[in-house]
Amino acid sequence: MNTRNPSLSTESEPGRRTFLIGAASAALLLTGCAAQDPLAAQAKAGDNKNYIAGDGSVSEYAPENRGEPVQLGGQLYDGTSINSADWSEKVVVLNFWYASCAPCRVEAPDLEALHQDFKDQDVLFYGVNVRDTTPTAAAFERNFGITYPSFDGADGSILFALTEHVPPQAVPTTLVLDKQTRVASRILGVAEKSTLKALISSTLDESAS
Repeated sequence: MNTRNPSLSTESEPGRRTFLIGAASAALLLTGCAAQDPLAAQAKAGDNKNYIAGDGSVSEYAPENRGEPVQLGGQLYDGTSINSADWSEKVVVLNFWYASCAPCRVEAPDLEALHQDFKDQDVLFYGVNVRDTTPTAAAFERNFGITYPSFDGADGSILFALTEHVPPQAVPTTLVLDKQTRVASRILGVAEKSTLKALISSTLDESAS
């Protein structure tokens, strides 16, 4: 069921819907190419910002417009090696974060709550920590009660594999992958709980239809 408010959405190109959360300006709507994202433009500016603020936008992609499955591999902080080839027939949520990122702290409890809501419905949650050491990441997870695992992504390999979808330093960013490991939707900035829940549910529903 579509739970989103149609007044917050606008059709851009075929098969893709982009909408803004709250009072974010419609001028920040994303286009169909990641290189044209406002966040990507900030990242390419070379001003060495530690944090590039999300614009509050959410993009959904119709199944026929999702392109190729993502291909990535990496190691979790507990030493487990994970490859996206293992995610077949699962919906996967990837959240890019680091401990000193203020918006990451805001969304952390909601991400854990959604993980609990969906963990018995073929939905996997993974964090991708883009800069922290193991002790720093572990302290964050303890403080916020995070029980799903995170990749140690400080070497940039996972960001590189997903550069089309996640502009460099655009943290937090959250991706929802469909059961063919294609990007079904993306949130730039804080993942508002009801919005992310709707995106996950929508991806599950299409898989069941």
